[in-house]
Amino acid sequence: MPVKKSKCSSSEADVAVKKSDKLELTHLDAAGRPAMVDVGDKAVTVRTATAGADVRFPKAVAEQLRGQGMRSAKGAIIDTAIIAGTMAVKNTAQWIPFCHALAIEGCLFQIDWQNKQTLRILCTVRVTGKTGVEMEALTGASAAALTVYDMCKALSHAIEIGPVKLREKQGGKRTVRTK
Repeated sequence: MPVKKSKCSSSEADVAVKKSDKLELTHLDAAGRPAMVDVGDKAVTVRTATAGADVRFPKAVAEQLRGQGMRSAKGAIIDTAIIAGTMAVKNTAQWIPFCHALAIEGCLFQIDWQNKQTLRILCTVRVTGKTGVEMEALTGASAAALTVYDMCKALSHAIEIGPVKLREKQGGKRTVRTK
């Protein structure tokens, strides 16, 4: 079933798509049943994607974490999140049913305070191949955020994760950048 295009406001995704392109769900066959996309005829290109996840802490917890150098009773929070996120990137096809298994060439995490209470996690993934790495970047950012929560939940269960979103995608049919 085709999905209708909607106009994006300036705060939403800017997608470089020709007006004549018809948007359709790609993981359905002609009968509407789930199917993995056949990428056999696609061009091999360098493909990158960056996804982000925010982790918002109660004020007192954020202050405590900053004062402790982002260490909890479980250990180094940021380092553990990077390791967990990288593992998730490499195993995305095991979690998302129609993702192709990819030979990841690069995976980079940037984790820093966005403001006094919000930790921003950015995960950038790169591959040279026939399919993109958006799901890998989203999975990596999500797993890193969940790991931060796990490392800090003894301090508070009021920690919030989100939004988790694609921030940039390059290679393949279109380039996507969100604000």
